[in-house]
Amino acid sequence: MSRIEKALEKATRMRNGSDATAGLRQSVDHRHRRPALQSPGPLQDVDPHLIAHSDSAAIVSEEYKKLKATIIKMTKQEPIKNMLLVTSAVGSEGKSITAANLALSLAQDYDHSVLLIDADLRKPTLHRLFNVTPGIGLSDCVSEERDIASALIKIGNGNLMFLPPGKRTENPVELFSSQRMEKALAAMKYRYPDRYIIIDAPPVLLFAEAKLISTLVDGIIFVVKEGGTSLQHVTEALDSLKAENLMGIVYNAMGTDGLNNRYSYHAYYTDYQK
Repeated sequence: MSRIEKALEKATRMRNGSDATAGLRQSVDHRHRRPALQSPGPLQDVDPHLIAHSDSAAIVSEEYKKLKATIIKMTKQEPIKNMLLVTSAVGSEGKSITAANLALSLAQDYDHSVLLIDADLRKPTLHRLFNVTPGIGLSDCVSEERDIASALIKIGNGNLMFLPPGKRTENPVELFSSQRMEKALAAMKYRYPDRYIIIDAPPVLLFAEAKLISTLVDGIIFVVKEGGTSLQHVTEALDSLKAENLMGIVYNAMGTDGLNNRYSYHAYYTDYQK
């Protein structure tokens, strides 16, 4: 049995109640959310699936806190491994929701600031989740060699900054494979050593960008939706990434049967079929 099959088998045992432990995982459910709370600051009218912001006491939010704690434990080294890529095999796996909630959860920690980057130039999602109007962004800063700081958007009262995707480009692969992109990401990584950089990238099997970025980051968080993509696609996607950079699999949308409702489920996903 392969390493990937073992990981997914373990997640299935968790769902059936036969294994109460887990590694790096995420499972969220809008059916078990409490009503959204009012934001204490300027972070208003965000997507309700940003549960790490809307209800810090909910079961779902607790799962993101566990994910955050695992990430911090795995990355606290000298120098810190602070640049993380979030991706999936195909679309509709929940990678953008995972990236956004992880960024929000990390930003609530007093010791860290967070930069969330939407590197999905083909079908950007994060600006809609946060209800912000994107202006210049990653593609503009890289192609025109602009200062990244000029494109950042402050999210809420916390320590979270957002870099929009920027203008659409005819050939994102060319942009992401350029030395300019490599220099831009390196500059962001080393400018603030206490800052976590979370990059939401396109799915691995659909486009080449995630593979290109994977060579430049410290770790990869791979999102798998229960009942979503096939094991074959998951295996193909992980095999195409650098194995040494893989931090773990976030097993998303796991049902609550057999777990006494300890884990939750959500069903909001970007549809790449449109």
